[in-house]
Formats: sequence, C-alpha cells, structure tokens
Amino acid sequence: MSATSALRSVATDDKQQNPVTAFRSFLEKQKHQIAAALPKHVNPDRMIRLACTEFAKNPTLQKCDPISVFGAIIQASQLGLEIGVMGQAYLVPFKNNKTNRLEAQFIPGYKGLISLARRSGEVTSIETNIVYEKDEFDLVLGIDSNLKHKPYLEGDRGKPRLVYGVAKFKDGGHHLEWMSITEVNKVRARSKASGSGPWVTDYDQMVRKTLIRRMANYLPMSIELQNALQVDQAIDDGKTVTIDGDFVQVHGDDEEGAQGNAPAQITFDPAPVLDKIKEHSNAEALNLYLDELRDTVPPEHQEAIAAAGRARLEELEG
Repeated sequence: MSATSALRSVATDDKQQNPVTAFRSFLEKQKHQIAAALPKHVNPDRMIRLACTEFAKNPTLQKCDPISVFGAIIQASQLGLEIGVMGQAYLVPFKNNKTNRLEAQFIPGYKGLISLARRSGEVTSIETNIVYEKDEFDLVLGIDSNLKHKPYLEGDRGKPRLVYGVAKFKDGGHHLEWMSITEVNKVRARSKASGSGPWVTDYDQMVRKTLIRRMANYLPMSIELQNALQVDQAIDDGKTVTIDGDFVQVHGDDEEGAQGNAPAQITFDPAPVLDKIKEHSNAEALNLYLDELRDTVPPEHQEAIAAAGRARLEELEG
C-alpha cells in the first residue's frame, strides 16, 4: 500500500480504531520517510512522538486531510524543527475554501527561528524579552545604544508594551531590535492566521517571533532560516508551500495546491489525553508523557489532567 493510500485508510477505513492510534501506527510505518527528511541530530522516534502528542490534543487536527498532516510533519522534519512542546514548530488546521476541507499546515515557532539562525555558525545567541506596563524600562538609541530592563516581580506585570531582542555574533558584535505591541498587532492583523493557531494559543511566543522575523534582515542566514521565513510569510499570505531540498516553492491562489485558506477554530478536547493516560502500563513512560503535556494543556484543563496522571501513577506504583 502506498503512503497516500495508507493515509486515506487512516481517515476512512477503520472507524472502530482510535484516530490517534491509527495515525501513530501509520507514522511508525513511514518512519523511514520521516528519517530521510530529518537532519542527523533529530531522532525520528522523537519526531513521531511529538507529532502524535499534537495530534492527540487537537480534535480539529484529527479532522484535517491526513495527507496534509503528514506533509506538514515532513516539512517540519526537513527543517529539523520539533513540533509542539518546545515552541519550535506548530501543526495548524486551516479550512481550504476551494475544497471546503480542513488541512494542516506547518508553521515555524519563534524558538525554531532562533535555532535555525544559530545554524549559520555566525550567531552565538538570540535573546528576546517582552516589556510589561509595570516593568522598569529605559532605551537610549545612538552610536552607543543602551538598554535597561528590570521586570516587576511583585505580582501581575500588567499589559505588554513592547518586545526587544539582542543577537550576539561570533565576531563579538551584536544587533538590537525592538517593536511596540501596537506594531506587533498590526503585523498580526495582516496575517491570514491571525484568528487561530499560535496567535491565539501562544500569543507571547508569536510576539517574540514577529520581532525575530524583523531581526532576520540583519542576521547571517542559514538556508534553513531562509526557508522557514519564506514558509512563514506564505502562511501569513494565505498560500501553501512545498520544500524541495534547499528551495521553497510558494503556490499562489491560481495554482494547484493553493489553499485560499482561513484558519480553523482550534479547541482542546481532554478526552484523548485522559484515555492515553489510562492506557499507560509503565510509570516511567507515563511520567515522561505527563512532562510533555505540562506546557501544552490549556490552564482550564491542567488540574483534571494532573489528577488523572496522579491517580494512574498510584495504580501503577501501588
């Protein structure tokens, strides 16, 4: 059976099987293809595990065309970016207005862009910070620019005011960039993905990523960073992309494969996660799974997930 046929069977042939289990089974069978796309420093087993975690916690993603989900995983793999937990990359559902179907797309995260920037070998570090209303902040620009930021530590810091970042280079130089939150929100408003996905679930990270995209104009660029920026811009423009080696092909609205997409509403369904917790038969493996969930479960579901995890661990260890 071809990969495409196998993907279709995940969506149509086995209605009795849990969709997460079926998708994991498919990815395991296609591990060689994922491994071929990944750089040597990324393990295919870890990529499959991260992709399945994202798939399990997002019912809207489970409704997407399975070929598009697999394609998004391959694109993340080609750039060597891990999906989900660390904020390197996201799988985001969009509605294809031409086919009236849901499709998944890969979107690089801000930590992913930082990782790719460092692959040039010329960037030693990139640090970004958000300044809030109650923080102390002073910025003086000129020949010898100076920045001082003292976060407010006595409670709520208020609303975000601006974001800044500093990139340090191998030769000892550095670059400082900053944007007001008003500027960031104008960038968001122009994006076709502004109403869903990470702009909704991970706003702070998207604020930082917006700054890094502006900083990229002054950074030594790896091929991977150039490709990720092209992918990100295409998604903002409501277009699709394919990555072929060192080249990114952007599909316009009049081309085959173009989406004319609108972002799909993303909701979190705790049921698959709770089922997964119950399925674990090893305490160590369950602890690892719970660690992965810590930064991905919405606040309103964290207590229930944690309680289920504790209860299952007591059963396994008792």
